[in-house]
Amino acid sequence: MDRWRDKVVVVTGAAGGIGSAVVEQLLKAKLKVAAVDNSSTRLEELTKKFENKTTDLHTYATDVTKDEEVIKLYQDITKTLGPVNVLINCAGIARHDTLINGKTENWKSVFDTNVLGLCIMTREAVKIMRENTIDGHIVHISSIAGRTVLDIPDTNIYSASKFAVRALTESYRQELNRFGLKIKVTCISPGRVDTLIARNNDVAVDKNFDDAPGLEPRDIANCVLYVLSTPLHVQVHEICIKPVGETLV
Repeated sequence: MDRWRDKVVVVTGAAGGIGSAVVEQLLKAKLKVAAVDNSSTRLEELTKKFENKTTDLHTYATDVTKDEEVIKLYQDITKTLGPVNVLINCAGIARHDTLINGKTENWKSVFDTNVLGLCIMTREAVKIMRENTIDGHIVHISSIAGRTVLDIPDTNIYSASKFAVRALTESYRQELNRFGLKIKVTCISPGRVDTLIARNNDVAVDKNFDDAPGLEPRDIANCVLYVLSTPLHVQVHEICIKPVGETLV
């Protein structure tokens, strides 16, 4: 991790369970962390958590689905901290809805955040990395639901969005190679993790899911540090991490 010391890392969904754990581990590794979330309240809570512990945490209330907000975000980060070297796309939502009778706005909100928001954040990060000749790293936090459709009621759109993230990871790898860029891209697909999204009232709570063995947010954060710590010639394309005794698939 020494090569990233004092470099700038952007983390979306930074005030949530996995995002917050990732922020904590990156601060311990001495990176300058730009923590991005759409909730000012949760960002304030994150700031208080690390108050008097570090000066490397900087928070930004931003909607990753809006081009103009993301462009301004990167302008502010570059001006204040420097160019982005690492992007961790943790932002994600789910909606309790069906495909047969579901509401279009629910479907759109999931794809806007989980897919398009990820693409907007990644596009702008790559622009900066190219302009500054940075061999950076982009990490997408996906889900086991992006590898197989879980039999959990009313979450099918979420699964489709996470399948898209896996496809995008390979598309990014091919495109970055085509342009001769040495920017790594990695997809991390966790099994059940006890986070805000899993407990959100908008998501169907299934007893089998609720009682299943689970991971902790810091387990995923440790995966992020692992892929960032690999040698320059090594790209970990995907990690699927499950709790011992996984019963969902």
